[in-house]
Amino acid sequence: MTADAPRGTSASRATGRPGDTSPFALGLLLRRAHWRAGAVMSEALRPLGIEMRHFAVLMALVDRGPTVQRDLAAATGSDKAGIMRVVDDLERKGLAVRKAVPGDRRVRAVEITPAGVELFDAAHVAAAPLAGRLVAGLGPGEPERLTELLTRFAYPANGEE
Repeated sequence: MTADAPRGTSASRATGRPGDTSPFALGLLLRRAHWRAGAVMSEALRPLGIEMRHFAVLMALVDRGPTVQRDLAAATGSDKAGIMRVVDDLERKGLAVRKAVPGDRRVRAVEITPAGVELFDAAHVAAAPLAGRLVAGLGPGEPERLTELLTRFAYPANGEE
């Protein structure tokens, strides 16, 4: 198989540049937007001593309450080993604790601590001015419209993935 388009077609090749019309264009734009947003949010978290992977777990714990590591891995897109390292980090920092799950001695639920909630709230305060940079080039109403469109894209009404 070659990378060339079949004869007689005018398939657009993915470039990742603005104006790319290939079938990959949307995915490439979303990836670039993710990198940019991640870099800005990481800048907000750095002075607090955590990374995006830590914040993702804290966010899941705030949303779900005590959660077993298997479910945290699924919620954050992590693997078993990765989630264990993140939870170890959070425990070391006093931001989360593992607690026994009644009825199953092998399973531990992770719970956010009061210090974790405090840091979670501080992260939002730290991120607010930086988040404005992400949408500084958009016009009136466009940040809200972008959020609405991305929400519909990420969470389709018909449940298709």
